[in-house]
Amino acid sequence: MKLGSLRSGRDGRLVVVSSDLAWCADAGHIAPTLQAALDDWERVEPALRNLATDLAHEAIPMMRFHERQAAAPLPRAYQWADGSAYVNHVALVRQARGAELPDSFWTDPLMYQGGSDGFLGPRDPIRLADETWGCDLEAEIVVVTGDVAQGIDAVAAREAIRLVGLVNDVSLRNLIPAELAKGFGFVQSKPASALSPVFVTPDELEGAWDGGTLSGALKVDLNGQPFGRANAGADMTFDFGVLIAHLAKTRSLVAGTIIGSGTVSNRGPDGGPGRSVADGGVGYSCIAELRMVETITGGAAVTPFLKVGDSVRIAMEDAHGHPIFGAIEQVVEGV
Repeated sequence: MKLGSLRSGRDGRLVVVSSDLAWCADAGHIAPTLQAALDDWERVEPALRNLATDLAHEAIPMMRFHERQAAAPLPRAYQWADGSAYVNHVALVRQARGAELPDSFWTDPLMYQGGSDGFLGPRDPIRLADETWGCDLEAEIVVVTGDVAQGIDAVAAREAIRLVGLVNDVSLRNLIPAELAKGFGFVQSKPASALSPVFVTPDELEGAWDGGTLSGALKVDLNGQPFGRANAGADMTFDFGVLIAHLAKTRSLVAGTIIGSGTVSNRGPDGGPGRSVADGGVGYSCIAELRMVETITGGAAVTPFLKVGDSVRIAMEDAHGHPIFGAIEQVVEGV
């Protein structure tokens, strides 16, 4: 089942979307918003699935689903926490700086609390006031949970996953060092993130989903050229069950919590830094990682961060080459 939100008020209007993303049906008579559906999931889910079946059989009124008109599936959420499940990405950061990676990074996930009061829609621009801030894309997988009890273990946490989707976790790289130096985390360096046109229930992912990890190439294009094709199921040190349990160690989570995987990152075939798509590798899911590799292999970063006018596309396809979540397509605009 695929769910999306059309633009309406602050929280959108819930629609069920066809598997091919071509059509949708209003779900307002079941739940007005996706957050309302998540709040009452046990009662609402069967009705939404019946609506999805009726949509598939063209047995109800339906309308074209236009991704450019879609809001983020959750235009605002009670919580957004982003992990760093691909330790290869963190290891490259450390290597480029000449710093050693602590052993604990392989056993204890990194995670930060992001701003969840407003997510960008899949076609909303990235608004950039100053190019010297070092604007970067970050292509990631996200899950949305139901209510989660404090202290849940990683295996049971998998059962709390209601929906899966994509995010472009926009980062302002050149603002990060000063913020981290204060010892209090990200604020200005993490502007609004963009979500995929639809979120999907795990059963929709067929063999690509193992309960905590999504396999398949996360396709990232930069200015119309292939930039990243990393496999989201490879080199994921911490699956989503582990990430959820980590966040819930000292507190309960409410339905509608969004948890990110962190930048999807693959090692090279030799276990070292990966290669660009142009050089026969799977590329990268953020510009910073390419710059790290350039620093490690050539002594200095060469590729610039995003500039006004640049375009980013993030998508994922099923085994038949069909888009699963729709595409995040954004252009950088000045403010």
